[in-house]
Amino acid sequence: MKEKTADAIHWSFWVISSVMLVWNAMGVVNFFMQMNPEVLAAYRESERAIVEGRPAWATGAFAIGVFAGALGCLLLLFRKSAAYYLFIASLIGVLVTMIHTLTVGIDFSLGEILGIILSPVVVAVFLIWYAKYAEAKSWIGKKARQETAAPPI
Repeated sequence: MKEKTADAIHWSFWVISSVMLVWNAMGVVNFFMQMNPEVLAAYRESERAIVEGRPAWATGAFAIGVFAGALGCLLLLFRKSAAYYLFIASLIGVLVTMIHTLTVGIDFSLGEILGIILSPVVVAVFLIWYAKYAEAKSWIGKKARQETAAPPI
């Protein structure tokens, strides 16, 4: 019987996990940029209005969304099933942030709706699904670690 190893993980797992880590790392960078008043001054007026009018609860949700997403992607690359729970926390953070963004009263263009509002939600939902898919394929989680462990002598 052929023994499964880490080589049995489809190459797309590594690509998707890495690209999603970069996506979430850009969110973390964006979070820190928005906390810098000098950088914020260079934002477009609509973006500045969102950030400057954001209450603490929405800023906290934004932090949870991006940091949980980035950490979840790291755990995904380390093949840990706990990534799934961080992706759920990330989605909740993203949704709370988007609720605030939509209530600011700004007329968004189609590009802003797709880029600022819809993209993060779609990515967060995708990561939850993908973590479960990877676990079902035994690419992450306890089964993945057992299958890649050295056989007993």
